[in-house]
Amino acid sequence: MNFVEELRWRGMIQDMTPGTEDQLKKEMTSAYLGIDPTADSLHIGHLVGVMMLRHFQRSGHKPIALIGGATGMIGDPSGKSQERVLIDEPLLRHNQECIKNQLAKFLDFDSDAPNAAELVNNYDWMKDFTFLDFIRNIGKLITVNYMMSKDSVKRRFTGENGADGMSFTEFSYQLLQGYDFLYLNEHKNCKLQLGGADQWGNITTGTAMIHKVSGAEAYALTCPLITKADGKKFGKTESGNVWLDRKRTSPYKFYQFWLNVSDDDAEKYIKIFTSLSKEEIEGLVKQQAEAPHLRPLQKKLAEEITVMVHSREDYEAAVEASNILFGNATADSLKKLDEETLLSVFEGVPQFEISKADVEAGAKASDLFAGENNIFASKGEMRKLVQGGGVSMNKEKMATSDLALDSSMLLNGKYIVMQKGKKNYFLVIAK
Repeated sequence: MNFVEELRWRGMIQDMTPGTEDQLKKEMTSAYLGIDPTADSLHIGHLVGVMMLRHFQRSGHKPIALIGGATGMIGDPSGKSQERVLIDEPLLRHNQECIKNQLAKFLDFDSDAPNAAELVNNYDWMKDFTFLDFIRNIGKLITVNYMMSKDSVKRRFTGENGADGMSFTEFSYQLLQGYDFLYLNEHKNCKLQLGGADQWGNITTGTAMIHKVSGAEAYALTCPLITKADGKKFGKTESGNVWLDRKRTSPYKFYQFWLNVSDDDAEKYIKIFTSLSKEEIEGLVKQQAEAPHLRPLQKKLAEEITVMVHSREDYEAAVEASNILFGNATADSLKKLDEETLLSVFEGVPQFEISKADVEAGAKASDLFAGENNIFASKGEMRKLVQGGGVSMNKEKMATSDLALDSSMLLNGKYIVMQKGKKNYFLVIAK
């Protein structure tokens, strides 16, 4: 597999230094991509870079994932208008371990293949560097004029987009990232740095350092910043980032995010965020054009990426959970949901509270669910709807509105799902 050709048809190349493609054709090459460790999980904004590393390894080359333990203590000014909050070493080490576990889903770290992936942390070679040594040995390699010419720096100095200037700490970031490339070039024979389009200035600072110190070959390749079809930032929802960690974003919500992207975005994202072949994707695009209502692109995208990030079992559970609201799910499907997924599925539906003691005492459904400001306006309305077969409790049709409740009817020990008609759901919480 030719790495550059693979990225090109997937729409994943923004800029590339001359000679990059020739270098990759010549020999197995090492490339690195930096990951900011300011959280204990990656989010889907990181996935473009991770997929670049994945394609790089599948093309027979050696990927190096660099955790920015040192640079993470400073904060990359690229694309930012304010300075970041700094974090300490114990938290960085914890975040590194969590991120490596997530990367292992995409990259082969453990085999004895010559192109097995490596994880490095720039804190390991920066922690013993004194300020005086860094200024004397590294600071002299790049002029201030050169550093000031970078777009990320110019925007901050000119106050563009509400930027509030730049501290010396952030100004030095460019030197630190450049030194990472120099260090990896000298110690790991790393000849290529990968990154997002906003990293071009930092990456080429590294290539300039390498050329100046040793005259060795060094290359850069960036991918475009991903946006949605409406121009808005990719990966953000109303509730914030979509994370890879299931504790931050449940597999069900993760699956739903990809399932609900627009047709235009689905055609773009399936190239970027899966390893499906060009032929498979072209076939899905054709199916989508012929029957857009069936959403084959979104379904396949959601399947591929949910299985890759979580598991086949999590994907199947997410599909089953989706059918509870939008398909012919059974009572058994509902009972299998864990509390987190149950709450995700019924997020936004009206909620009512009842007494758990009343349930355990065998209270009638009509006494708990009917009345002013309740699911049913009156016991009469409830009785009429039940008799017409229009009321379900936990996905089972109710035969009588006077059904005596008991604790075995509580999902996860505290919930009842009521359904009035086909589309009106209510989540009852027993407290």
